[in-house]
Amino acid sequence: MRVDHIAIAVNNVDEALKNYQKILNVDHLEIETVPNEKVKVAMLMLEDTRIELMEPTSPDSPISKFLKERGEGIHHIAITADDIVKDVDRAKSQGMRMLGDLRTGSYGRRITFIHPKSLNGVLTEFCEAPPAADGHHHNNNAE
Repeated sequence: MRVDHIAIAVNNVDEALKNYQKILNVDHLEIETVPNEKVKVAMLMLEDTRIELMEPTSPDSPISKFLKERGEGIHHIAITADDIVKDVDRAKSQGMRMLGDLRTGSYGRRITFIHPKSLNGVLTEFCEAPPAADGHHHNNNAE
């Protein structure tokens, strides 16, 4: 397992990017809108992990609510699961409260979240390991 990304809720991705580019040497970044999560995300690729800047795309986005209540800041930490189905089952059997079922997140990878009340106040995402380096392998396992 490793840290897949650290997600930061921001009011404006483009403004936040300018800020982060002052301190990070980012060779590669991807901006994507994820309609089902109502967010626009910028993924900044670092050597061994990524920073995800998230901006709400609608007032009823969960990120809007977060920004209203807490202001900009770390929203969640994502861990790459070794075997997402097994790891989620183990977490549940240990009494972790999950937020929703396994679902498809960015890049077509399966994700789910662990409630912050279960993990010392930190919202934690489990995500499926990314596909092989060439990026063309699709997992044909039935959902």
